Amino acid sequence: MYECDPASIRSARKLREFVDQMCRILDMKKYGKTHTPYFGLSEPHTAGYSLLQFIETSSITGHFSELTNAAYLNVFSCKKFDVKLAARFAQMFFGAKRMRKRVHQRI
Repeated sequence: MYECDPASIRSARKLREFVDQMCRILDMKKYGKTHTPYFGLSEPHTAGYSLLQFIETSSITGHFSELTNAAYLNVFSCKKFDVKLAARFAQMFFGAKRMRKRVHQRI
């Protein structure tokens, strides 16, 4: 997602809120706490938060670039879920003006 709201990608609290809401919307069960490390400070293009949330059917991960206000998100699950709903929610939550998505369905 591109041209995200800067405040939404620069807050560990907001990232945890995003995961909580995404899991509720997709009916996924969190396993453990949401990890939101802040790192990548050696290079401007890598500085920002990442997130990791294990779910009972796999994980939700992401990295958020402060330099470019971009969000790179991955919802990986063995359980079927509404991809369009997940994408719309993420774009709305982060206020992204543009988004590109790829879907890889496992068989």
